[in-house]
Amino acid sequence: MAGGRGELPGWVDVGLIPLLNLIVALLVAGLVVVIIGENPFEAMWIMLKGAVGSLKGWGYLLYYATNFVFTGLAVAVAFHAGLFNIGGEGQAYMAGVGAAAVGLGLEFLPWPIVIPLAILASMAVGAFWAWIPGILQAKRGSHIVITTIMFNFIAASLVGYLINYWFRPVGKMAVESREITGAYIMSAREVAREFFDVRLASSPLNFSIFLAIIAAVAVWYLLWRTKLGYEIRAVGANVDAAVYAGIKPGRIIVITMAISGALAGLMAVNEILGVQHRLVLGFVGGAGFVGIAVALMGRSHPVGIVLAALLFGLLYQGGSELSFAKPEINRDMIVVIQGLVILFMGALEYAFRPALSALFFKPGD
Repeated sequence: MAGGRGELPGWVDVGLIPLLNLIVALLVAGLVVVIIGENPFEAMWIMLKGAVGSLKGWGYLLYYATNFVFTGLAVAVAFHAGLFNIGGEGQAYMAGVGAAAVGLGLEFLPWPIVIPLAILASMAVGAFWAWIPGILQAKRGSHIVITTIMFNFIAASLVGYLINYWFRPVGKMAVESREITGAYIMSAREVAREFFDVRLASSPLNFSIFLAIIAAVAVWYLLWRTKLGYEIRAVGANVDAAVYAGIKPGRIIVITMAISGALAGLMAVNEILGVQHRLVLGFVGGAGFVGIAVALMGRSHPVGIVLAALLFGLLYQGGSELSFAKPEINRDMIVVIQGLVILFMGALEYAFRPALSALFFKPGD
């Protein structure tokens, strides 16, 4: 029996319940596939083969997962402080401007200097874009959900303006900046070809994946091994108790939002420096919102977030392959499957808890 009355064992809460929810989500998705006249087992096999059946598939899976690790960690850090940061999309957008500005403005410097500075600029601009809603909530009482979602729209419009009137070269029709010349060093494929004369499978996977691993470890250490992390979790658990303990909630809100924005900003490193090598319109592609589902699935724990990001990377890459192999199952159907996973892992995550509690506890315990 678990330690406290009504407390399920950790492996049940963190492992078994998400697994059951995922299985149910896939079963319901299978029924949807049957309704449109396709074989769900064949569809699942195509998805798995497309995502993990080749080096190219693994490259795309890990590339998508890298984005989702960054945005999932951003949401999770805010969750621990009792904040719902749904502005990861805008924070990543603005971080892309920071990365491009440094990458293009300092391209006369060698890449070992430019790339780290561009990464730091991404984090700084993302942190600033999240810091403003943090200040507004801490000082003015503005609700963080409202301000962060509005800042998404502001960021999208602002980035479009900046690309068109500042970054786009004269005479170029595409809404994008010129190439960041030193950014090729972030691409594993380019480095393998340039320095080792080895040709890797074509995929957008780049060295940002190591940043994602470092970020996950750093978030774990911050939240569970530092005084600041304890204060963040204390504010999220009970604001009144935190105040009684001498913690200033306003300060924690501002700091937490800045950290959350910096993590979301790292997503721009993967896209702008690692893949596109230029600032392009719409490069975030909804990853900021997927990060919310990833954080929920991962129970706001870095290990869970990494696993959830891998699952969504599999759904994205496998879904793309499935839509090619089965035109009847188009991209919209893949979004439906992803939505079902989010539904059961988020809104219905406690559906199995009463039944499992009955198995682990006797009446009167």
